[in-house]
Amino acid sequence: MMRLPWFEHRAPRTVAEAARILAAEGGDAMPIAGGTDLLPNMKRRQQVPRILVSLRGIADLRKASNGNGIALGSGLTLSEIIRRGEIPAGLRQAAHQVATVHLRNMGTLGGNLCLDTRCNYYNQNYEWRKAIDFCLKKDGGICWVATASKRCVAVSSTDCAPALLALGARIKLVCAKGEREVALADFYRNDGIDYLTRGAGEILTEIRLPAAQGWRSTYWKLRRRGAFDFPVLGVAAAAQIARDGTVAEARIALGAAASRPLLVPQAGEYLAGKRLTDEVIAETGAIVASRAKPLDNTDLDLYWRKGVSGDFVGYALRELRGDDMRAVRLRTARYLP
Repeated sequence: MMRLPWFEHRAPRTVAEAARILAAEGGDAMPIAGGTDLLPNMKRRQQVPRILVSLRGIADLRKASNGNGIALGSGLTLSEIIRRGEIPAGLRQAAHQVATVHLRNMGTLGGNLCLDTRCNYYNQNYEWRKAIDFCLKKDGGICWVATASKRCVAVSSTDCAPALLALGARIKLVCAKGEREVALADFYRNDGIDYLTRGAGEILTEIRLPAAQGWRSTYWKLRRRGAFDFPVLGVAAAAQIARDGTVAEARIALGAAASRPLLVPQAGEYLAGKRLTDEVIAETGAIVASRAKPLDNTDLDLYWRKGVSGDFVGYALRELRGDDMRAVRLRTARYLP
């Protein structure tokens, strides 16, 4: 049985208090919200903080407002995100496809955005990893996926980040020295170890979405098990579509195809000014598939995962066009070669 290591627990009531604790304790402390990712990692000794700073008791992190755009507290659970009808469909769909009901009741939006990168050689128990002399991401000196690589290629597995990237989200980060706002796209690095640009002691407190007049959004996920699983591909699409069916602006984002979720600006540029005809959708899928560069670090064959990304872009754009895709969603809940 894998057991948690010993740790101390802090329970601040305000963001400022949590930031002061993190600043004072330095690298010995980590923030924890739902704990659905961090606690299993601690059991596998992948992350071993001496102090956990709980964010669950901070009421400000569970607030939401809907004015000129939407502001979502990072402590809102995924289940709460799903239930809020004012939130764009793409984000609600992404949250709904994370794990199981029990985990969505605990896991938070901020936690999903900060999700640790994953790899077949990393997400194993301590004894398994020790038997292969560990890996570059934790305790070792070699990447077993790409042995010549000097960089860890563990894959980003957040579902909500691609959906929010397609929606043009920005985030607020707070630390003891102050606060800053950045585009969500700038929050990630394509590095399996150093995958966030979050500074030491910074807390992700809020996610901000621009006003969504005329925008439609959706999220499609490929996974081994239809009931629950991490993504081996995520496709998020959002578009502002005129009454005549012309795309004024569009964004498509990929998840689980690199060490960070990524926008594909070439797809948005191609779609601008066009109608979502079958030919345009097929060409957009080909553009996105050319940008997908999965590696052999997660489930299913990497070449098949790359090829099927164009199909999933097609499903997403047909849904934005107005096609009834419910039957397709049911089929792709367990979409295997």
